[in-house]
Amino acid sequence: MRNDSGQRWRIALAEWAIPEAILSQAPEDPWIHPPALFQIPERIADTISHQRAREALPVGGTVLDVGCGGGIAAFALTPPASHVIGVDHQPEMLTMFAENAERRGVTAEVFEGFWPALGDRVPRADVAIAHHVVYNVAEIEDFLLAMDSHAAKRVVLEAPQQHPLANSSALWKHFWNLDRPTEPRLEDLMAVLAELGISAHLELWSGAMRQESTLEQLAHYSRIRLCLSSEREGEVLEFLQSQPIQNSRQLATIWWDTK
Repeated sequence: MRNDSGQRWRIALAEWAIPEAILSQAPEDPWIHPPALFQIPERIADTISHQRAREALPVGGTVLDVGCGGGIAAFALTPPASHVIGVDHQPEMLTMFAENAERRGVTAEVFEGFWPALGDRVPRADVAIAHHVVYNVAEIEDFLLAMDSHAAKRVVLEAPQQHPLANSSALWKHFWNLDRPTEPRLEDLMAVLAELGISAHLELWSGAMRQESTLEQLAHYSRIRLCLSSEREGEVLEFLQSQPIQNSRQLATIWWDTK
C-alpha cells in the first residue's frame, strides 16, 4: 500500500544517503550496527514505551520484537510476557536475543531477515514492538501494516524525535563540509499512520543517552560511519572531545490498539 505521506517519508529518507563521491572512498561499510552496542543491561530502566506495551500484555503473554537486537525492548516486558519472538537481519543479534531469553527463563523464537518480507513466517503475538527501527524503513506503509496485523492487542514503536543520525551532523560538516538533512520527523510518521486508517497516540519524552562505552569507541564507530580511513581516527576523537557531552536524548513512543 502506498500513500502520499509515505511517499514524502521515502523522499526525505533518501536524502540521508551518503554522496557517492564520499561513499566510494570508504574503507569499510559505513552502515554498521555493531552487535556489542545492542547487548542489554542486567537491569532495564522502565520507560513510557515499556509501560504502554505492558498495559496490553496478559500474564504469560507473547511479544514480537522487530529489529530486536539483544532484546532490550522485549525483555523489559518479561514478566508479564513469558514468550518472545525476535526478528532481525543480523544473525549475531538473534544469537544474543536467544541467549538472553535462556538466561531469563523465557521461551523464544527467532527469525532472520527483514521485516515485513518474512512476515508470513512469523506468528502473531499479543503485543508487537519495534524500537529504533522506523527511520531505517523506506517502505513504511508495508512495515506498519505488518506490525498491525501481527499484534492481537497493541503495537508500540519507539524512535528518536528526529532522525538518529542527526546527532552526527556536526561531524559531517567538520570532516566533509556536508550539510545533513533534518527530515523526516515523527509528525510525518503520524501522517502515514492516519492515511492508513490507524489512530495512533504519540507521547514525547526524554531518556538517557545510549552510546558507546568510551569516547574512544565512539570515535572508532564514528570514523567508520564517516567513511574515513583508520589513520584519521585520532582526528575524530579530538573533535568529539571538543563537543558538549550529551546525557539525554529526545524520544517518542507511538502506540495503538489493534482492531
